[in-house]
Amino acid sequence: MMLWLLLRDESHPLGAGGVAREVYELYARWYDVLLHGGFPADDPRWQYPPGVGAVLLSPALLPGTTYFHGFVALTLAADAVILLALSRAGRAPGRSAAGAGLWTLGLPLLLHIPLARYDVQVTAVAVLALLALGRHRRVAGALAAFGALVKVWPVLVLIGTAPGRATRTAWTYAAATGTGLLALAFVLPGHPLAFLRQQSGRGVQIESLGGSVLGLARHVGWRGEVRYRFGAMEYTGPGVDAVAAVSLLLTAGVFTLLALVRWRWRRRAAHGAETTAYQAHAYDATGHDAVAHDMALSAVLLFTVTSRVISPQYLIWLLGLAAVCLTSRRTTQRPVAVLIALAAGASTVVYPLLYADVVAGTWTGCLVLLGRNGLLVAAAALSLHRLRRLPRERTLSTK
Repeated sequence: MMLWLLLRDESHPLGAGGVAREVYELYARWYDVLLHGGFPADDPRWQYPPGVGAVLLSPALLPGTTYFHGFVALTLAADAVILLALSRAGRAPGRSAAGAGLWTLGLPLLLHIPLARYDVQVTAVAVLALLALGRHRRVAGALAAFGALVKVWPVLVLIGTAPGRATRTAWTYAAATGTGLLALAFVLPGHPLAFLRQQSGRGVQIESLGGSVLGLARHVGWRGEVRYRFGAMEYTGPGVDAVAAVSLLLTAGVFTLLALVRWRWRRRAAHGAETTAYQAHAYDATGHDAVAHDMALSAVLLFTVTSRVISPQYLIWLLGLAAVCLTSRRTTQRPVAVLIALAAGASTVVYPLLYADVVAGTWTGCLVLLGRNGLLVAAAALSLHRLRRLPRERTLSTK
């Protein structure tokens, strides 16, 4: 079904078309620039770290195909890697196949969007890193660093590593891998950090939480406009900069809160309680760290809802991380996974089904967007609530 929709994208089978254009126009153009050893630094839509070049160049591994066909084939391969990893994790004693089930049934809720974005490949790296945390922390750190150099957020999979040696090992290898890959990027001609200029210039995308507020404000007299900027539809007008600033402050606030959760763990670990809690409750017989997985999902959820941009492909990340959580019977995030799946289905109503209404700011467009974002906010709040209760509950149960 996903492939059928992708191949008929230009006939607009479901509302707005042009979903596949991202690959055969934008990615293919960047591919030509990267192939000659540079970065498309002058393109305002180039807003990604230098590691994305490896993903965009990967269709060269399939000679004899068009760039579009090669990209889609490798996206399907990354999808298969995720499914195999989740299936293997779910077959271990005491584990669950629910993670593989969520990924299999959840991804098609986004229709053909996953096949025309490189987020499936990035999610594959993050999923493998998260599944490796229990027993292969060096591998997990290296994978997280590579993912961060592709799209930043995969570094968050390390946020919940157990206090002590596990954290030191994972983060040391992440730092070493990231430094080495970044140094390699600077050897290449061009400007590998040019994406920072484009990223800092971004405003408030209409699909973000702030965009929902501004969309409703248009119905009570606010005179802002929607314009195509930096590869997305963004709001311009009075107060938009303030909304963007609030988004950044909220992001800083939620990560401060997550840092406090980690500090509580480290403080308890100093007295031996938290270490005992981890050993007795976080890890199962296969070394699966349920706490670290739950915290990674919570961190990425909070990053998503406070972002100035909530594109539909962001749901790919959340589905992948939620699926990893569900491979453990000890996870606290089952109801969160349900909300994420519902948000994925609602995202396809926002784009592409009713995207014209969302751009025009009609009441229909505002309400469907508010519904999708409301589900994400509810998922983030519930995830953090259940996560904050973990250290105390697990320490008490150990006692």
